[in-house]
Amino acid sequence: MAGHSQFKNIMYRKGAQDAKRAKVFTKIIRELTVSAKSGQADPAANPRLRAAMIAARQANMPRDTMERAIKRGAGGEDSNSYDEVRYEGYGPGGIAVIVEALTDNRNRTASEIRTLFAKAGGNLGETNSVSFMFERKGVIVYPAKAAKGTPIGADAMFEAGLEAGADNVESDAMSHEITCAVDDFSTVRDALEAKFGEAQEAKLQWRPLNTNMVDDATAESLMKLIDALEDNDDVQNVYANYEVSEETLQRLSA
Repeated sequence: MAGHSQFKNIMYRKGAQDAKRAKVFTKIIRELTVSAKSGQADPAANPRLRAAMIAARQANMPRDTMERAIKRGAGGEDSNSYDEVRYEGYGPGGIAVIVEALTDNRNRTASEIRTLFAKAGGNLGETNSVSFMFERKGVIVYPAKAAKGTPIGADAMFEAGLEAGADNVESDAMSHEITCAVDDFSTVRDALEAKFGEAQEAKLQWRPLNTNMVDDATAESLMKLIDALEDNDDVQNVYANYEVSEETLQRLSA
């Protein structure tokens, strides 16, 4: 259940982060542009673009804004050249942290990320210094009610997930989380969408192999670090192998 609790912690915080809509839009637009530029403009043939479009719709991004970003990337109109960079390090309490970024200036971004780690009492490490504690997984999320408002039972989702080739399905009153191997991601996602409609989220993520429970003081420092990282314009995703109690989470989110 540790991994599931970690997922819930992330989702709880994600809801609070959605208030920063302008910054969220900036990050999604960058991902849409880079995805379209690096692959095809057809989401059916470009899983990364499809995931970015799902994120755009979940953030209530206007359709014309989304389409302009895709067109700019696919048509080569975007003059910016973004590099995909992964940073790894340790945060407060020795918690392992992975940061994924899209940057047009590696030196600037590395300096900013290193400073944020240092201010939090952590340190930025070398590439692969903590990634061995994580695994790359396909993650698909459905709300408890499907796109048409029809409730999806836990048993129905479990059976559909396993039949599609998923590794695991976990459900609660709010949502269903399906995880699968990277190579099976497109197959599992397509099978579930054929049955339940478009997913709430469908993307590749770094998932911790094990999580570490942190106390109140460490949790507060760690959350500040993660918030600061997510607030950076170049940072797209932040992953960490922590777990906090519901009580601590409620207090920090108050």
